[in-house]
Amino acid sequence: MQFKNQVHLSADQAKAFYDAPEDGPFVMVNLLKFKPKAEYADGSDADMSGFDAYRRYRRKVRHLILKVGGTPGYAGPVTGLRLGEVDELWDMIALAEYPSLAAMKEMVESSDYREIARHRDAGLAGQLNIKTKGTLG
Repeated sequence: MQFKNQVHLSADQAKAFYDAPEDGPFVMVNLLKFKPKAEYADGSDADMSGFDAYRRYRRKVRHLILKVGGTPGYAGPVTGLRLGEVDELWDMIALAEYPSLAAMKEMVESSDYREIARHRDAGLAGQLNIKTKGTLG
């Protein structure tokens, strides 16, 4: 099994994901890897950790998830691997439930999201987003 951490979707990935047939609520599993130091485009906060930059994003994105009818879920550090093998563990896992693909797309295309995404970009070295069927409840 191979995997590739990414920070942004390619145009083809976005089209395939959001153009898929609507199948109702889903939980997005986010496997997150942070940069050692935040990298803001304007050079600000150069002493901040990547985790702290992402934490800025996480505090604000929770409100946007709720605004589109979603539910922010569990988030916590990855502390070990019980089964399987990977070269390097992710730093954190975060879950978020969305009522639909359309709701998630509305959120990530909003001006409010674009405003806070700079913190995500500054902090993340890469991630995997895994869509799962169902809800957190």
